[in-house]
Amino acid sequence: MNVPAITTILAALLAIVVSFMLLPITVGLCYGEYREALLFAGVMVGTMLACWGAYLWARRSIDALRRRDLTPRDGFMAVSLSWALAALVGSLPFWLGGAIPSFTHAYFETMSGFSTTGASILTDIESLPRSILFWRALSQWLGGMGIVVLTVAIIPLLGIGGMQLLEAEAPGPTVDKLTPRIKDTAKLLWFIYLGFTAVETVLLMAGGLDLYESLTHTFTTLSTGGFSIKNASIGFYHSAYVEGVVTLFMLIGGVNFALFYLLFRGRLRDIWRSSEFRAYILIVVATTLFIAFELTRRGMHESFFESIRFAVFQVVSVVTTTGFASEDFGRWPHFSQIVIFFLMFVGGCAGSTGGGIKVIRLVTLLKLSFNEMRYLLHPRGVFTLTVDGRPVKKDSVYLMTGFFFIYIFFVLITTLVVATANYDLTTSLTTALATIGNIGPGLSLIGPMANYSHFPDYVLWWLSFAMMVGRLEVYTVFVLFSAFFWRR
Repeated sequence: MNVPAITTILAALLAIVVSFMLLPITVGLCYGEYREALLFAGVMVGTMLACWGAYLWARRSIDALRRRDLTPRDGFMAVSLSWALAALVGSLPFWLGGAIPSFTHAYFETMSGFSTTGASILTDIESLPRSILFWRALSQWLGGMGIVVLTVAIIPLLGIGGMQLLEAEAPGPTVDKLTPRIKDTAKLLWFIYLGFTAVETVLLMAGGLDLYESLTHTFTTLSTGGFSIKNASIGFYHSAYVEGVVTLFMLIGGVNFALFYLLFRGRLRDIWRSSEFRAYILIVVATTLFIAFELTRRGMHESFFESIRFAVFQVVSVVTTTGFASEDFGRWPHFSQIVIFFLMFVGGCAGSTGGGIKVIRLVTLLKLSFNEMRYLLHPRGVFTLTVDGRPVKKDSVYLMTGFFFIYIFFVLITTLVVATANYDLTTSLTTALATIGNIGPGLSLIGPMANYSHFPDYVLWWLSFAMMVGRLEVYTVFVLFSAFFWRR
């Protein structure tokens, strides 16, 4: 294993992460939170010095680093460690400043941020300093497109290849290489991400939110993270306009960002040819109508259009794994809650900021099932599994089926871990789905108006691990625990 290369990457990544603390420092100075600004500055300087020391140590082998790229093994190790260490460093302002006195709670909150899960242990969000809440939201924005993807654009300067990192970190079964050079692909993804961030911020300000509120909610919308600076989440604003803007950008966050590259090049037909995109839109529309009809039938809202407004927001929030709420769906009729439960298994599109199983895997496995039925009827037939008119390689199918099995198995294991603390089935199961799928809220005791503060420390540490496993697509982390990973 190329330890100097991994060390160099981790040093670069952590230096990038803490450099963004300049923003909460600025917020702290603007709002007179000088103690918090000094705290962020101390964490930033201390981490920078540690990163510089690690880089100097690794620099002794810089010639070796320039002669070869990272191996897949190096990539898996670097990416897994990067998320664990980013959460560790990011938790220091919460813990050292006393905003979250428990280190376990601080680490959980930060891992929830970087993994864009949105599960929180905070009971009174609005009582915290603005600079702390800004960093909390910013952590989700950094984790949305992927702090590793950002690093990929930088590490060629250090003489290290980045494709293994991008493949290990990017959400989804495949990595779309939009440009010939991988660092240019990483930069392009971030430019698209920055562009949408600017647009949503302006639109929210047009809806009456100030710059601080607009930025923090934009950070956590486009990243499909779900952290809000309000205890009542988006429901605090009681604004159909704000909900509409947030819904739109949650939808955007759940779309494969490679499609936006096609959009900007005017290739609209290629976008609609994507079976994953069509399935994604169909799932949102169908489940919204199901829930809206049920809410109207049960008299939950005055009109069908009002039911549509609240249904589409909650549906998009869950299917994109954002976790925002405009009302408590835990109070909805059982049918609507079960629909929400089913959506927890879906997730966004591959190559999006969303978590979950991903629509493309479900589409591919559904087509595989139909293909197998055809084989049963015509044993001598030759049937090719295709998606978007292109044949799917057997290796990809095996990878997807293996992912699906491990994902469900890990959900069941996590359900058991939560149940050891004497929680009911609904709480235990939806906690597992909400953390591994990076959704945030679930049902029962972790509903959209509840939080995770009641869990014991050992459960929170396990859930922190589960959030990282889900964000890194299961394989990236679990491969580290296999015997063959450590064999030469």
